[in-house]
Amino acid sequence: MKILVRAPNWIGDSILAVPALQSLSRNHPEADIWIAAKGWVKDLFVSYPFIKGVIPLPDRADLKTLRRTAHELQGHAFDTGLLLTNSFGSALLLALARIPNRWGYATDGRRFLLTRGVRPRPPGKTAHQVRYYLDLVSGLDMKTVAPALSFPLGEEEVRGAEGLLAAQGISPGSPLAVLNPGGYFGSAKRWPPERFGALAALLQEREQTQVVIVGSQDEAPLAELIADALSPKPAILTGRTSLRQLAAVISLADLFVTNDSGPMHLANALGTPVLALFGPTDPDATAPFQDPSAYLHKPPPCWPCAYRDCPIDHRCMESISPEEVYDLCRRWLA
Repeated sequence: MKILVRAPNWIGDSILAVPALQSLSRNHPEADIWIAAKGWVKDLFVSYPFIKGVIPLPDRADLKTLRRTAHELQGHAFDTGLLLTNSFGSALLLALARIPNRWGYATDGRRFLLTRGVRPRPPGKTAHQVRYYLDLVSGLDMKTVAPALSFPLGEEEVRGAEGLLAAQGISPGSPLAVLNPGGYFGSAKRWPPERFGALAALLQEREQTQVVIVGSQDEAPLAELIADALSPKPAILTGRTSLRQLAAVISLADLFVTNDSGPMHLANALGTPVLALFGPTDPDATAPFQDPSAYLHKPPPCWPCAYRDCPIDHRCMESISPEEVYDLCRRWLA
């Protein structure tokens, strides 16, 4: 049996879907499980032992590309396709690839494209995204594993991260805090960079903590803004690591301070202590799933919202002070 799983499109969602993938493997131990994923998340799946292979999907979504991709998938002769995405287009792709069994949530008007459709849980109390993916598996009459996040790294990857940090002047003898001041969604989810800078100064002065700033290339200006206010200067790896290099660096940290973002879940899966700062989004759905972790959230009357950029005073994030974040950080730096 060959099963193709269409992975979520985002880093955090892909990590949170791992317990569902493990459950699928436990229910079909003899099956070859393949992942179809967008280029920016595909490397997340290459080292899980229950995954046979990863098929990269093109970024473009036009009809010509869809048909070409479907033809390529058809050549793999998959028996079953499981959709962890909710879009109409992802279900159409599996149908065009002529995969006989097509499973997923019956959303976005795509029920007729599925051979087995599962209804999402009715509106009510928010469930964590990990549970959302596991509910799909149980809705397909499969048993689910006790949910736990993990992210395997190879010894060479960790040694490479040690060398990368050493080249930035980071020594193994002092505490290491990695700061992630960005977030793809938009500025509404970001704690102000000057607050990250004030926190970094507190960590340096009071805990003799070494600081590394990470993020995507687009977030480099944020890192520079934070670094300009600090002495000694933190190491800046923003835009200078691959996804797996980023994971290896995070695995060596004593603390990861972050906005609600994909790297937050990556750090949580690695077992690195995570302190997450929440603003417009709902931590019941996307907070770090497991210990060691904590989060700060001070929802104002206008919460929750879906704005990418706050149209008023960004009070949900502005109300979080560097001192209270520092006080929480100390538990992992003592």
